[in-house]
Parts: sequence; C-alpha cells; structure tokens
Amino acid sequence: MRIRDLGEFDLIERISGRVKLSSRVVKGIGDDAAVLSYKKDKYLLFTSDMLVEGRHFCRRSGGYLIGKKSLSVNVSDIAAMGGIPLSAVISLGVPGSLGLKYADELYRGIRAVAKRFKIDLVGGDTVSSEKIIINIALLGEVEKKNLVLRSGARKGDLVFLTGAIGGSSKGRHLGFTPRLKEARFLAKNFRVHSMIDVSDGLLADLGHILESSRVRGAVIHEDDIPVSKAAKDFNSAVIEGEDFELVFTVSRDEAKTLMQSWPFKTRLSRIGEVCRAKGLYLVRKTGKKAKVGPLGYTHF
Repeated sequence: MRIRDLGEFDLIERISGRVKLSSRVVKGIGDDAAVLSYKKDKYLLFTSDMLVEGRHFCRRSGGYLIGKKSLSVNVSDIAAMGGIPLSAVISLGVPGSLGLKYADELYRGIRAVAKRFKIDLVGGDTVSSEKIIINIALLGEVEKKNLVLRSGARKGDLVFLTGAIGGSSKGRHLGFTPRLKEARFLAKNFRVHSMIDVSDGLLADLGHILESSRVRGAVIHEDDIPVSKAAKDFNSAVIEGEDFELVFTVSRDEAKTLMQSWPFKTRLSRIGEVCRAKGLYLVRKTGKKAKVGPLGYTHF
C-alpha cells in the first residue's frame, strides 16, 4: 500500500496511534495545535505548518505575500485554540538560483506578520531545495480557562462562521488576516464548546469538529453561509479550503448574547446546528436537505 492509497487523515491516525505521550502533553495530535503543560494558570500551545511551492503557492505571487501567508497560517492555528502567539522558528528550503531580492521579500512578509501579532522570530534553518519550502513552528500560550478544542461540540449547539469563504484559487489564501482578535474575544467572553480554522474546507473542518466531539451530526444552511465574491460558486466555496476563517459552536443561550455583543467589522454568521441525525446535512436554497460528506482538500 502506498501513502496515496491510505490518504492524509488515515496516515495521521496511523502515526498518532503509534505515539506514546508523557504527562506533559494535555492534547497531542488531532487539533489545530498541541497543548502542553506550562504555568499554573496557562498552557503552552505548539503548532507547525509547511508550505510547498506548486502546492500552497506559486512563485509568481511574490515573496512578500508568500512570506505573510507562511506565518499567518500558524497564527490562525493558535487563534483557533483561543490563544496568543509568542515565538517562531523558520525553516526555509530554496534553490541556490533564487534571487536575493526574492528571499528578502519572503522574510519581509514574515516580519510584517510577526510585528502585527508581536511574535518573536527566534531561529530556524536554511537548506537547498529544488522548490521553495517554508516550514514555521510557532509557540503560543492560552489561559487554562480560555482553551478551546475541536472536541467539545454538543447536541443543540449552534454553528457559527466568521467572514466569508471561497476564492482561495483566486488568491484570497495569500491576503487573509488571521482572526486572532475575534478568537480571543470569543474565548474570553463566551463558553465556546468547539472551534477550528477553515483550512481544509468548511465541510471538512466542520466534519473534524463532529468527529472529534463524537456527536452524531449537524445541519448547515446554504442561505446562511457567506460566500466570497472571488469564489467560483457555492459548491467550490465549501470544499476549496484555505479560507482561515473560524468555525465554532456555542449553546443557543450563548449565541443570543454573542450576536448582540459582537464588536468587530468581521461578519459573523449563524450557519447551522449540531443535531441528533447522524452525518452532515446541507439545506439548499430550494429547501432540499441532502447528506454531504466532509469533502475538502487532502494532500494525497
């Protein structure tokens, strides 16, 4: 059997099933970031993301935007846990023929994100490679009382989405802003039962919440899901991925207060509900309800 026969998520499950963890680990493989013992009132968060030329970006997009994305995707992971980013190390693989100006632009983009979110760039590694490869590992922290995992969704929870989805193939994946402020507001002021950032696609990532939470299913409504003007259509928007918006669940009582007190220009939409029926269901604009799989982007 080859890796592509197994698939990305079965490969991750195969790896995680063979890993033994110490008592220092509060949450290991299976969330947006690992959660580690740290201080009396805080956890340490640890995440890593790799971007590969031709898969996550095209060189013609320019070093600055690619550099921004490479750190922003990590910040988005920390946000999804309710935390704040602290320090990053950067590993860069580049062809020796790459121009110095392009490399400078890559790091200028990384530095811009680091400055905005007060992240220290503390080290890394550089190697020769045929394509540009950027891997960033980011440490963060979160108050124990504010930690949010994927695994806490409950039957009857309402499902919310920040911003709009779709259009990553048109370049939206390079210019997004991690929803750190929004996530911190949620974690500090509400009992958020579960949260994830939309990287694999709305259907896939909501599916991750349902699976991790061991709840039966959810119903979402096409009419309530904001789609970017850059998206090809609704169907592509819900599976394309790399939106880096937040999907989260809260109780119905919390939802009412949340909608009344949301202080950001970022759009907040109630898109569905965690339900008793098994599986993920989509109610079309026609009113027709259909079961949909957790479709989204996979690497193999």
